Amino acid sequence: MTKRRFLMLSTCALSLALVGRAGSLKGGGGAAPVPMRLTDQEFWKLSADSSESSKPFHSENLVSNEIRFQTVVPALAQSAVPGRAYIGVGSEQNFTYIAATRPSIAVIIDIRRGNLDLHLIYKALFEMSANRVDFVSRVFSREKPAGLTAASTAAEIFAAFQKATLSQELYNRNLKEIKAALQTTHGFPLSSADLQGVDFVYSAWFRSGPGLRYELTGGGGGNFPTYAELMTATDASGKNRSYLASEDSFRIVKDLQVRNLIVPVVGDFGGPKAIRAVAAYLKQKEATVSTFYTSNVEQYLRQDGIFGNFCASAATLPIDAMSVFVRSARAGFAGQSAVLGANGNFNLEVKPMKPDLASCSTAR
Repeated sequence: MTKRRFLMLSTCALSLALVGRAGSLKGGGGAAPVPMRLTDQEFWKLSADSSESSKPFHSENLVSNEIRFQTVVPALAQSAVPGRAYIGVGSEQNFTYIAATRPSIAVIIDIRRGNLDLHLIYKALFEMSANRVDFVSRVFSREKPAGLTAASTAAEIFAAFQKATLSQELYNRNLKEIKAALQTTHGFPLSSADLQGVDFVYSAWFRSGPGLRYELTGGGGGNFPTYAELMTATDASGKNRSYLASEDSFRIVKDLQVRNLIVPVVGDFGGPKAIRAVAAYLKQKEATVSTFYTSNVEQYLRQDGIFGNFCASAATLPIDAMSVFVRSARAGFAGQSAVLGANGNFNLEVKPMKPDLASCSTAR
């Protein structure tokens, strides 16, 4: 091959790569892509301007209770268009779906201010941690066990940390560094209530470690899966697909966190503001929604008689035929048998958003 022909082919390949990268960030061919990075001020403004008042809920949601959450990951990984927008609710299960869908931006909307505090802690810990072992050590304030490597499985990592000694010294240092990262490094104007929320979440993780379970407000509840069980669960084929299953999955989430592109928002799905504000932002950036993980929130909206509010707000989101809901239901969906009993009482499904929202009026 001549030098001239080599240079021509190299230039062509680079041009195609740049075009592909730009197209994916536009989430569907728009002219105003989501920024490669949000400034600290943009991150906080998007969160604050989109948020509603916090409301109480019947559980603390410090960890998920959906042991079957990985069963939909193969479908998401196959169908999701990378570089679009992800919307979710709840805690760490979002990171697994984010790793699978590879969005350009993710927004986590939850009715409790405490969930925003939780995700700010996660943000700081992702930024501070070099790898999965370092991360799990910081999350639970346990000393790093010897023998773990970048090739270790999630099962090996959590088996080792189950035996690790909790460290009050490590907890105190980590908590101080978390607050410094949020308040000093990022300059986020955390209220005294937010700082108390950070203390509450992080102390709960410290006390329970990898054995942390979903609990009802005030304590108690069913035989819910532990954090370790959630991270070492599998899809239907027996493959572990959690965000801690591999360094690659971990890095996808870490990279978005470092670039301020996983944004927590306080909002009621049936409320007047949060979803519509996020929709307006995404439309401004011409970003199409890839995935909207609603968990089983729609169940509560129907019980409360405000599902129509959610439907109307969700209909304002920029979606197309590839946009999907990820839902869970305690008794299963039509055509599915219920999965009942300890650690397995939620089925999940992936459904196109467009048909479900076609009849929804966008009027307030």
